[in-house]
Amino acid sequence: MADVHQHTATSPESATPTVNDEFATLRPVDPETGVEGHEDDKKMSKERVEDSQESDPSVLIVNWDGPDDPLNPKNWSSRKKWAATAVVSAFTFISPLSSSMMAPASDQIASEFGVTNDIVIAMMTSIFVAAFAFGPLLLGPLSEVYGRARVLQLANLFYLAWNLGCGFAQNTGQLIAFRFLAGLGGSAPLSIGGGVLGDLFRPEERGAAIAIYSLAPLLGPVIGPACGAWVAQKSTWRWVFWSTSIACALIQGLGLIYLRETFPPVLLEWRAQKIRKGLDPEKGQYREVRTVFDGADRHWRHIIAKALVRPFALFVREPIVQLLGVYMAFLYGTLYIFLTTMPSIFEGTYHQDVGIAGLHYFALGVGLSGASQINARTLDKVYRYLKDRNGGVGRPEFRLPPMVPGSLLLPIGLLITGWTARADVPWIAPDIGIALVGAGTILNFQCIQTYVVDAFTLHAASALAAVTFLRSLAGFSFPLFAPAMYQALGFGKGDTILAAFAIAVGIPSPFLLWKYGERVRKASRYAK
Repeated sequence: MADVHQHTATSPESATPTVNDEFATLRPVDPETGVEGHEDDKKMSKERVEDSQESDPSVLIVNWDGPDDPLNPKNWSSRKKWAATAVVSAFTFISPLSSSMMAPASDQIASEFGVTNDIVIAMMTSIFVAAFAFGPLLLGPLSEVYGRARVLQLANLFYLAWNLGCGFAQNTGQLIAFRFLAGLGGSAPLSIGGGVLGDLFRPEERGAAIAIYSLAPLLGPVIGPACGAWVAQKSTWRWVFWSTSIACALIQGLGLIYLRETFPPVLLEWRAQKIRKGLDPEKGQYREVRTVFDGADRHWRHIIAKALVRPFALFVREPIVQLLGVYMAFLYGTLYIFLTTMPSIFEGTYHQDVGIAGLHYFALGVGLSGASQINARTLDKVYRYLKDRNGGVGRPEFRLPPMVPGSLLLPIGLLITGWTARADVPWIAPDIGIALVGAGTILNFQCIQTYVVDAFTLHAASALAAVTFLRSLAGFSFPLFAPAMYQALGFGKGDTILAAFAIAVGIPSPFLLWKYGERVRKASRYAK
């Protein structure tokens, strides 16, 4: 039997899983069925796989055993799917919670380490988010080579070790370094989690799962400071890290029980390996066994090189990723501006204690969770309704309607917050604005996440890594200039600038994608 190298998570130019010229023109295989991605030619593509095997009986092409193959994650039981979704969402919740939980304790840390520079104090918090920009560029593609579950769990262990180490840091340098390393491990769920849900759910089922998953990275940074304020006030800043490490260890245990591999190329490669072990070449059995995802060059070095380049290629070549990446960067950066400047509103303007001021983070949480719950219940219904009106053919653009109210609520909330954050206005007024900011942020965030997964299903992890890169850089950098901006302009004018950008970029985005999205995807090398 010929040497069979490791399989590849194919890109369009490498999806050539058989030996004859005709079949070599096949485009990437849909992970839902194992055959061509377009509805009208899936049946024809499957027949061409079978014809290829008949024309060269020495080569076996491993595929799903029909549409009801229990190995296919889309055919798992609902209980098993939602257990995996819950674990991935928990992974995605705990690391962003760590990113902001130390914010209320930053003054305590600065006092102990003798730090007086405001930028360094802000960096101790936001350096964690900077790692979110770089980790997915490596971890997302690796999940498309070695599998989602394996990379997720190892990355979470890496995060756990360094987050625990933060509690033992003895100086500013150690804390910043440990925070960055913890962020690298904690970044894995932000790109891989969407890929897991793309593997598990069909498009008409995917909206509710991604609505829950996409709430986690936004709700985590909101709950973190509220908890961190009381931990810092009642105990020591070191317990901010030790408490999150305990929670992470519990989630890791659940992951080992309930999270199983979901990536189709890896699952089929495992099936192919079992077949290879049972073959006897002396009996004239198959010379070579390949999966339907295998490309012409399946050497591991070629696979990894292609996978690592893919997020950058997606960002350079895909207008969809560029537009949504910029807008998501603004959303995430604005969220972190609020997370780091809310104490200055309620402690500085309203003269509240640290613990009481921390409770106002729940206003942001109310907006995030309330809008998320509504969207989770309507996103799939809207998709199915538009799909039925389109002759039963779904499109990623059917995820966009909730972006319209979301892109309106965000600037309205920014303007209310900025112009009511005054001592002569009751504190409930800026809280209302903050809640609207949370609602607008989550509606846009969920639609973007779901759209990217639907458009780049097989390469969802790489596409999300490209989008996450920009948004994480914004989450790191925005809080660094926010204090100077508000000090120079005040909350009213500062938030007006943010609202103007939200109007200029956010409001046109869903309409542009609705009109031109399908045309752009058809010209794409990576979109389904």
